[in-house]
Amino acid sequence: MSAGTKKTTKRNARGVREGSGNVFADLQLSDNGEALAKAELATQIASAIADRRLTQVRAAVVLGVNQADVSDLVRGKLKGFSTDRLLRFLNALGQDIEIVVHSRRRTGRLGRLRVLDAVQSVPEGRGTGRK
Repeated sequence: MSAGTKKTTKRNARGVREGSGNVFADLQLSDNGEALAKAELATQIASAIADRRLTQVRAAVVLGVNQADVSDLVRGKLKGFSTDRLLRFLNALGQDIEIVVHSRRRTGRLGRLRVLDAVQSVPEGRGTGRK
């Protein structure tokens, strides 16, 4: 498990644990931050495919892969898909990607990797070139 992503969970009266917000960390999987980011990127790709009303065959042409790869991708089978490759797929689907790096407020902990929707990641009036 990578440091900085483990969050203690709390049990309620029935013994059910509240999740940390990262199911991969809760399952104590290695590289859980990257696994969550890849899952979120795959969700964005599936949404872009659906928004463009592409069949899996047509999406495969756009992405430069075969239909079976698109099927795996939209079903969350992400083994063999790097984060970089998923980012390229988003670009191929006409999506802009912004990467923002900022200092971690708490020292002594590793930084984290997150994928945000455009609505979440761009504060009002910033990043649009409009005022």
